Amino acid sequence: MNRTTTDHATADHRTAPATAQPTSPPTLLLLGGANPLPSSIDIVTRAIEEARSRGIRVHLVHRAAALARTAEVNDLADAVSAVEPDDPEACERWVRDRVAAGERFDLVLGLRDEVQESVARCAAYVGAPGNGVDAVRRIRNKDACRAALAAAGFRQPAVRLCGSREEASAFLRESRGPWVVKPRDGMASIGVRKVRDVTELPPALAELPDPDVFLVEEFVEGPEYSVEGVILSTGPKVLAVTAKETLPPPYFVEIGHVLPAELPESTRAAIDREVTAALTALDLRFGVFHVELWLTEGGVVLGEVHVRPGGDWLHRLLTHAVPGLELFGLLYDDHLGPPGRAASSLEPTRGAAVRFLAPPPGRLVDVDGWGAVEAHPSVLAAGLTPASGDMIRPVRQSGDRAGFIVVGERTPARAQALATTLADSLHFHTTDPQQPAPEGRPRSTPRTPAVPTAH
Repeated sequence: MNRTTTDHATADHRTAPATAQPTSPPTLLLLGGANPLPSSIDIVTRAIEEARSRGIRVHLVHRAAALARTAEVNDLADAVSAVEPDDPEACERWVRDRVAAGERFDLVLGLRDEVQESVARCAAYVGAPGNGVDAVRRIRNKDACRAALAAAGFRQPAVRLCGSREEASAFLRESRGPWVVKPRDGMASIGVRKVRDVTELPPALAELPDPDVFLVEEFVEGPEYSVEGVILSTGPKVLAVTAKETLPPPYFVEIGHVLPAELPESTRAAIDREVTAALTALDLRFGVFHVELWLTEGGVVLGEVHVRPGGDWLHRLLTHAVPGLELFGLLYDDHLGPPGRAASSLEPTRGAAVRFLAPPPGRLVDVDGWGAVEAHPSVLAAGLTPASGDMIRPVRQSGDRAGFIVVGERTPARAQALATTLADSLHFHTTDPQQPAPEGRPRSTPRTPAVPTAH
């Protein structure tokens, strides 16, 4: 949970030496490639392919263990190096050495939260567009981000950084419940739990990754959404608003998304204004963004802010709903040119949805109906997480979900209905966890067509 807080070296040390006008193709430094998960592999593949199609050279950097498990992504890059992408100092040393050896980097990009400080430091060193180190640190710390947004006049729930049960109990006495206990810096809903009173604190604290540093904040009542977009040289550009559905409390695991959210035009405009203003106030100047929020009786309440694409296949929903969209291509064209399609013309004209699978716990034997799901013409991507013999656990974090179904349709309502119908059509056969693992069919290979079909 702790992050590097050491002051950086002076600016003249971090600035790359001046170079002559380039005669070779521009180079994208992609820090932190894919994790061995279908959605991660898919999105990194798209980022590389959209660069290569523009004649941009790609140098991919990731830790050695991850590179060994994502060969299909590595093969797409022009160069691959093993460096710890979550270590800003190691990445900056590596970039400094590469520049000294004559390599040039024109753009630096990272697609995970953990690499954003490395991205910021490397971009600053080579003189590429990017976010400041202070800005990316601020949004990684959820309490610091809330404080900055509140200071700038945005609605925010009360929040307290705690280091003990006693401090958390004190905050409960001083504020209005219910509350949410969560890690200060986390993802995938790990350790996030709703509490209604002090008696529910102990089990919530027991599930935290780091019980010595955590947050307690007031629960926000209202439907949840996220906003997907890019920050160009002209400022933030909202591409779509996503409606999200979560499992019932005490956990907040997302079970479905629909894009675009069907909202009144005035509400969509208010969300656009609020998110654009927040990104500007937080001094974020580059990248793909994913901002979470609630719609309450008092208006928009902003949640977490990220300068990376949303997870849970949101990139696939977005590219189906906005025909012709190349999410990363917008960044490449904006900063490296020549200009591509105008961002102002990109609006959702179709609908897409993803449904995650949360069957009852047990040891998996087989799944009825999966073949029909994979064969459906509107399915853009689908996959099962457990194999026969694996345990299906209660869903308390995103990694506990048993699979996903991504669909594209003509409208958001049709997409949502189809995703739900397909998920409900499946029957998971399970046995008692204490029985020996059965022999059944292997885990399915996720189906991810390269070109979504319009329906």
